[in-house]
Amino acid sequence: MHSTLSEHAQCLFGDEYRPTAACGQEHREHYFVEQLTFADADAILSMLRELCPHVVDGQLPVWIRSLAYRRVLLQRPDEPDLLWEAAGNLWMHDPDWDDVAAGLTKRAEELDAR
Repeated sequence: MHSTLSEHAQCLFGDEYRPTAACGQEHREHYFVEQLTFADADAILSMLRELCPHVVDGQLPVWIRSLAYRRVLLQRPDEPDLLWEAAGNLWMHDPDWDDVAAGLTKRAEELDAR
């Protein structure tokens, strides 16, 4: 088993910035999704920032990024910086969810105005 969510994601999806070490384990996407589902916000943000340090880069699939941000926002719903970050990810990578991105942006603006 991988010791961190970041390590598991790097092993499964690769890393644009560092070579992926062979770990000798069988990789199944659903095991990673289970780990992501129950990860805390810090572990998820660490993974996103390690593997996708800029909005336009990284090899994580779009649906994994979207799920990761959703999980973070469920744990930290009132942090404007995270709302902005999640909205930016949706604007950049997932045009099917533009209405959700707009809602996140509106919520971030409201929190910033306080």
